Amino acid sequence: MRNCSKALLAAALLCGAMPVMAQEREQSSVPQLAVMGTIPLVWGEAAGIEDILSGAAEPHWARSLIEQRAQLAPLDYLSADALAPHTMLLLAQPRGLTGEENVALDSWVRAGGRLLLFADPMMTGESRFGLGDRRRPQDTVLLSPILNHWGLQLRFDDSQAEGVRHSGFDGTQVPVNLAGEFAATGDGCTLEHHAVIARCTLGEGEVLAIADSAMLDFHGPIEGAPEALFALAAAIFPGFGDSAGNGPPIPHFVGESQSDTDGVSPSTMDEVTITGGIPPP
Repeated sequence: MRNCSKALLAAALLCGAMPVMAQEREQSSVPQLAVMGTIPLVWGEAAGIEDILSGAAEPHWARSLIEQRAQLAPLDYLSADALAPHTMLLLAQPRGLTGEENVALDSWVRAGGRLLLFADPMMTGESRFGLGDRRRPQDTVLLSPILNHWGLQLRFDDSQAEGVRHSGFDGTQVPVNLAGEFAATGDGCTLEHHAVIARCTLGEGEVLAIADSAMLDFHGPIEGAPEALFALAAAIFPGFGDSAGNGPPIPHFVGESQSDTDGVSPSTMDEVTITGGIPPP
């Protein structure tokens, strides 16, 4: 009788553990995506820690979209230790990086990391925080040291007309507004989409950089933004669309827009250069 009771107890414990084990297996099968930037993808447009803890902060629309494919892992500093557990990183209009961060990021990419970078020289998105407020997305990206090290220069044509335009990337319409342009200074990067997008192969890793962040406007999404964001992520992150926990397919947006022939002319106004502390490759 005692053996029967023990067997029943063991069976009950096993049955209770099975849902937990299944949940852990499901979570472990979903890739992690490290995220950092001044665009509030993870915490929303929070006024302070109280808004985050209480859930009062309005969430960014893109968070639920990304979480269909990956678990978000927010970072606030790109040290070697912080980057080490990750193979995928999304930088959304990041602040200027320190010398240590530049070195760590460069080493991480060259060791096999894959980076999706939104680097906008002229942010057009709205924010409830005023100019100069540290909670506001950075209006101008300052990443000259790391971009130059990777063989890219970021430029901006201030004569272009303001307004959202679309053109193609991997069969998807990408919305941009007052976008910058990349110039390649080395052999590791190729330019696409009127030089708004750059693909770089660096060591064992890759970088997909976009000289605009209009598609990540907090008060969006603007037309075509969800499709474009997913297309960009799928282009740089292996298996991003095939992982466990993925949601329903995102409908492909097809609409009238400016064509690929309506590009903007190159500019001679480069991004402000800051000291970076990156050793030669």
